[in-house]
Amino acid sequence: MLKRPTLLWLLVPHVLYLGVLPLVNRVTPTVLGLPFLVFWMLLATLLTPAAVWLAWRGDRKRAARRPAAPAGERGAA
Repeated sequence: MLKRPTLLWLLVPHVLYLGVLPLVNRVTPTVLGLPFLVFWMLLATLLTPAAVWLAWRGDRKRAARRPAAPAGERGAA
């Protein structure tokens, strides 16, 4: 089981840039006057901060729900 499932949001940029790249490597369809590959990279660049923010927000909520450790146990794994 995953301890921090919200960190899976950090995989989104990798999938957008690398995983889907062979599928979107096209020049002929244009979107907003841009070749499709350029449009896809622009879209991935704009979605990356959103994915990082979602991971950060989920991790922060998880840390807020976790009870505070006693002073002697801080730093222990």
